[in-house]
Amino acid sequence: MSKLSIKEWAEEDRPREKLLLKGVSTLSDSELIAILIGSGNSEQSAVELGKSILNEADNDLNKLARMSVTDLIQKFKGIGEAKAVTIVAALELGRRRKAVESVKRRKITSSRIAYEEFVPKLTDLNHEETWVLLTDRSNRVVTEVQVSRGGISGTVVDIRLILREALKYYASGIFLGHNHPSENCRPSPQDTQITKKLKEAAHWMDIVLLDHIIVCGDRYFSFADEGII
Repeated sequence: MSKLSIKEWAEEDRPREKLLLKGVSTLSDSELIAILIGSGNSEQSAVELGKSILNEADNDLNKLARMSVTDLIQKFKGIGEAKAVTIVAALELGRRRKAVESVKRRKITSSRIAYEEFVPKLTDLNHEETWVLLTDRSNRVVTEVQVSRGGISGTVVDIRLILREALKYYASGIFLGHNHPSENCRPSPQDTQITKKLKEAAHWMDIVLLDHIIVCGDRYFSFADEGII
């Protein structure tokens, strides 16, 4: 009985189609490698060849990442220079992403650290901007998002936009931050109102508003420190 090629598989079982239909997280490591290499050899489908490559690395992506282009070409039938380079490049991208995340995912344990995260974005501006830091359950920053840009006297903040981004990144916590170009740290009634509304709305989604920081030059105001959040 002849072996079916990937093109003859059910559409939902083909790696590329499976990714499009069900999402990248549903693919196995061998299926992801199959997408990278595109085709197998005369004896193996791309997925089977991907499994062979993983088996050689004891199913350890870290070990696979230590293989060189030459190693891949010499060890596996059907892996030429172009495919080997693609695998090595993809694994290097993964390594670089991990390195960047380890630097960026700073843990926020105090209002001072939150302020320091906001300062590069909000200091020395002659207009108001509002940003959020979205955090995981350990209070490590997942991402940062600008949510508004306004004039000298204020800016309009859309709570729905903040919550949409929080849900998008599966965030557990929110640090809200904006600046006062006047360098007057006193929160306005609008600042207090938006803080209250965001806290209540986030609560319904099991997300915690951890603090609202007002950046005013080299000083800041923390709603959490003042016990009004």
